[in-house]
Amino acid sequence: MRVLLVDDHAIVRSGLKRLLAEEDAAIELAEAAGGREALAVCREWRPDLVVLDLNLPGVGGLELIKRLKLEAKPPRILVLSMHDDALHAMRALEAGAEGYVGKNAAPAEILEGVRQVGAGRSYVAPRLAQELALFSVRAPAHRFNDLSRRDLEILRLLGDGSSLQQIADALGLSYKTIANTCGQIKMKLGVQRTAELIRIAIESRSLPTGDGSDLNARGG
Repeated sequence: MRVLLVDDHAIVRSGLKRLLAEEDAAIELAEAAGGREALAVCREWRPDLVVLDLNLPGVGGLELIKRLKLEAKPPRILVLSMHDDALHAMRALEAGAEGYVGKNAAPAEILEGVRQVGAGRSYVAPRLAQELALFSVRAPAHRFNDLSRRDLEILRLLGDGSSLQQIADALGLSYKTIANTCGQIKMKLGVQRTAELIRIAIESRSLPTGDGSDLNARGG
C-alpha cells in the first residue's frame, strides 16, 4: 500500500512514518508539507491512501479532500487532526474523507484507522463516532454549512467561555471585527442573541461524551 502523509509539521510526519514503518515494512511512504505539494505528489505517485491534516498552508485540508476526490484515480483519505470534535469530523466526511481520527488518539487507534480506510472501509475513532451520532441529532449539519473556518473558531471560543475581547486577543483581531463576525454568525444560524450562539456552541460539543471541540485553532 502506498501512503502519502500530509502535514505541515515535519515532526508529525516523522512520527507517522516511524509508526507505519514499524507496523508494516511493506508500506511505501511519501510525504508533503502542504496542500499544493500533496496534489502534485498524488498526481505523480498515485497513493492508495492519503493521511492528511486539516490545517494546511496553501490549499486547506477540506479543499484538498474535495480536489483529491476529483482525480481520475482518487485515493482513500484518512484525516488525522488535532480537531477532535464532531463538527470537524462531519465536515471532513462530507467533503469525501473515509476516516477521521484525532491526533491525541493512541497509536493503536491511528493504525486501526489506517488499516480500515486502507482496506476500503470507513473508520471514525470510537469516541468521536459516538459524539458524531449525538451531534447529528442535536445540531443538524445544514445549520453549519454556511459557517466559515473563522466563524467556527469564534463559535468554539464562545462555547469555551471566552469573552469577545478574549476572542479578539486570541485570534489577533480587533474587538470590532469579532463583534461584527458574531453578528454575521447569528444571521447565518438564525438567532438573535449571543447567549443563543453560546448555547449552540456548547450543544455542538456533545458534552456527555467527553471534552469539548477545537473548531479551527491553527496547527492541526
